[in-house]
Amino acid sequence: MKIDEYKKLIIEHKFFEAHEVLEEFWFPRRKDKSKEVLIVKGFINAAVSFELKKRGREKNSRKVWQVYLKFSQLIDTYDIEFKELKIFVEKFAKSYL
Repeated sequence: MKIDEYKKLIIEHKFFEAHEVLEEFWFPRRKDKSKEVLIVKGFINAAVSFELKKRGREKNSRKVWQVYLKFSQLIDTYDIEFKELKIFVEKFAKSYL
């Protein structure tokens, strides 16, 4: 999975592209309900939320952010790499959303 690329794209405000990077991992596994797949789905939703905000669609952005928050709860019981990404995404969201 390309977590470093996802983070770089978020920093550059290339949110659609960040979503696509994780979608490469998620899409073939989308029917799998494992924690890892659901967590990645959450990070995809975070990028979508940022993209919607960028496009001026605030209400939709907030709705999609709530979906991210639902999946982000799974991260606390998963591996450190995802925990670090959660901190990064939520810190970014505080300044962006």
